[in-house]
Amino acid sequence: MEPLTLVTVSRNYFNMPLWVADHVGFFADEGLDVTVELHEPIDAIVERLRDGRAQVGCGVTEQVILDAEQGGSLVIVGGNVNKLPFDLVAAPDVHSFADMRGRTVGVSSLEAGSSSLVMKLFEAHGLHHPEDYEMRAVGPILARWDELRAGRIQAGLQGIPLNYVALDAGYTTLAQPRETFPDFQFTSLNVDREWARANEDTLVRVLRACVRAHAWFYENREAATDIAVAETGVAREYTLRAWDDYTRDEIFPRDGDASDAAVATLIEVSALIRALDRRAGTRPADYIDRRYLQAARASLVAS
Repeated sequence: MEPLTLVTVSRNYFNMPLWVADHVGFFADEGLDVTVELHEPIDAIVERLRDGRAQVGCGVTEQVILDAEQGGSLVIVGGNVNKLPFDLVAAPDVHSFADMRGRTVGVSSLEAGSSSLVMKLFEAHGLHHPEDYEMRAVGPILARWDELRAGRIQAGLQGIPLNYVALDAGYTTLAQPRETFPDFQFTSLNVDREWARANEDTLVRVLRACVRAHAWFYENREAATDIAVAETGVAREYTLRAWDDYTRDEIFPRDGDASDAAVATLIEVSALIRALDRRAGTRPADYIDRRYLQAARASLVAS
């Protein structure tokens, strides 16, 4: 078995294709002994891909774009969260965006991730950063939920299924970003280009396992939920609702691919918020290398 380290963010539902590939045995079928490492800071994913501590990352897509702007060699090789699985959840006493004036929103990072989305949503309701509200980097979904419950932030994007947990606990929903942005490449499978070129066979086998995992996820509601409960610790009633939402809206791509339309939306939103003209003029295809996924699919069809 070939050892391989795959890094991803936190214990959230985004990781279901990876957990499926592990639990169901798709990685093992490819002769891969995959260690899935979970990290809270989203920057840890990029750092480990850059220095070789990890070979594949399931991370925030905007970080690949930021890396490219800085002359880096990260590239998208597969899809993950191609549509936004979030609600903008707020404290029980917050009933409108106006109630957030002078208060604090938690984001995963000030440089990437949820910050661009948050700023765009607030701008649509007449609130601008930093004059109207504070934005604080507190980490990904689980950390934001902890901060919200502790009262250290008053709002933050909360992912499915924790959005339902929050609503049942008395928290409010200010917005559902998926309604504003139907396609948005929030996370993706990312690698270093040089590692990919030197390890094409390994990467193709990783992607074969992931393609199979995506297809299996859509066909196995109960078994997928068993895995979700075991890995996230979230109650079954909520993880069942997560499966329903993810499959209904095809948040995970059925074919395992990234979406040009979703990357284009990410580029547009990020560029408008950050006034990065060079990014706004860049094509989504510049950040995606599909040759490995295409090889994986072709070999699955052939077999």
